[in-house]
Amino acid sequence: MKRTSRFAKMAALTLSMVLVLSACSGNSGANSTNTDANAAVDGQAAEGGDLTYALATSPDSLDPHKSGLAVASRVYRAIFDNLVVKLPDNTIKPWLATEWSVSEDGKSYTFKLRKDIKFHDGTPFNAEAVKFSYDRIIDPQAVVGNAANLLAPYESSQVIDEYTIKLNLKRPSQAFLSNLSVPAVAIVSPAEVKKYGDQFGKHPVGTGPFKFVKWDENAEIKIERNPDYKWAPETIENQGAPYLDSVTFKIVPEEATRIGSVQSGQALAAETVPPQNILTLKSDPNFQLLQVNTLGLPYTLFINQKKTPWNELKARQALQYGIDVETIVKTLYLGTYEQAWSPLTPGIFGYDKSLENGLQPDLNKANQLLDELGWVKGTDGFRVKDGQRLTLHYVDGTPNREKRNDIAAIIQQQLKKIGVDVKIEITKDIATVVYTNGNYDFYGNSQVNVDPNALYAFYHTAAPNQRPTLPNFSNPEVDKLLEQGAIEKDDANREEIYKKVQQLIRDQAVIIPIYVFPYTVGAAKSVQGLKFDVVGYPLFNDVRIQK
Repeated sequence: MKRTSRFAKMAALTLSMVLVLSACSGNSGANSTNTDANAAVDGQAAEGGDLTYALATSPDSLDPHKSGLAVASRVYRAIFDNLVVKLPDNTIKPWLATEWSVSEDGKSYTFKLRKDIKFHDGTPFNAEAVKFSYDRIIDPQAVVGNAANLLAPYESSQVIDEYTIKLNLKRPSQAFLSNLSVPAVAIVSPAEVKKYGDQFGKHPVGTGPFKFVKWDENAEIKIERNPDYKWAPETIENQGAPYLDSVTFKIVPEEATRIGSVQSGQALAAETVPPQNILTLKSDPNFQLLQVNTLGLPYTLFINQKKTPWNELKARQALQYGIDVETIVKTLYLGTYEQAWSPLTPGIFGYDKSLENGLQPDLNKANQLLDELGWVKGTDGFRVKDGQRLTLHYVDGTPNREKRNDIAAIIQQQLKKIGVDVKIEITKDIATVVYTNGNYDFYGNSQVNVDPNALYAFYHTAAPNQRPTLPNFSNPEVDKLLEQGAIEKDDANREEIYKKVQQLIRDQAVIIPIYVFPYTVGAAKSVQGLKFDVVGYPLFNDVRIQK
């Protein structure tokens, strides 16, 4: 198999039109164009200027290999590049790589690289830099975010010559090439990583369209135009350096302040528009609402099967029937978020649309299941068995991101109706409580991803030396399907494999899917050409500010 860097001009033009998002409705992941907001012609929108962009939270690090936060990706997406790019139609096209071939056994990929690229520090981008970046991700001494899961099953690489590299895999993987497009596995400057070590995340250097300038903790991050940039992927209309001089990311956690900063002119754009402000922005002629549903795993409540009684299927099914997700989503998000029905989001390859509207709340059924397990309601309404109250330890983080703490409060009231006493723990130390100690019955999480193989890290039985999966779920049939899906070359067969996985996860009551996160940006009408990549991260290459 071989790919080349020749672009089809008409396809690129069509794609650039599709990727400009504006005034999208909250119930669709499709992209659309607001003609009024993007009607600038020569003379109306000038090059240069600073785009002020308000973030809802502070990144943990700008090291793509180590950060685990989506908000960090929204910043470092502009600083770093990847070998390949994924298009909305799921095809993979060149970026830092010009072409590639795959061995017959699917266990090695040989990439030809561009020869005209330098990192922001002036050092050359070459095969050694690719090898350094990928070896760093799998280094057992490194502390990484999602990068290691995305790069799996990468094992080693061989530098053939300065601009040719061979990547070796432990086993074939149909997701591997697609995953190379995700920001978390971007190529970093070896020289700067060696210089700054663990502090590289505060001094990020890549080959991207913007260079890092400064980071004032909990206040702002600034990046500036890379004047030498001329290797944008096919998803970008502007193949040269960005039009903007700079982007300043303001960190504004408080919702009203963040959106108010756009309305007052203190910022030109702000992310994560609260549901109560969406209709206001859409109807205000001075502003625009840009929106796209993110791909990957929706916000999902994982049921820890290592905890009694949630290791019993009927107990987990009682939660499925006792929680009214539709009411939660409508109450908190006012019709601006979609309800999730599957372990995957709509729009990702293999999503099983047949699961939608399939499982409905049924308090009678929930009560019956708990009765069958011997949990008896006491005079206070809560169930008891062998002298123990039926409790559910619900852990969530802080701050109240996307109203997730409010979800916990509503579920506490809903499950009280079937006799379950929900104990909510809000903690800043999720890493210790959930991932180190496993001290939870219920915990919610989501993940941005480009391939259904993302299910592997969450639902395949963990090996003895690996971190347990969030639901601590072990099912031989699911394991076998996930292993098959990772290597299946026929797209139709692969799609059916992942549909079966989704159905089994639903039938085994492993999770409670809650919502599909729509990434929303409120912006002044003067902001032209803001686009998003296939998973919903903002792209600033084409942005101009109308004067």
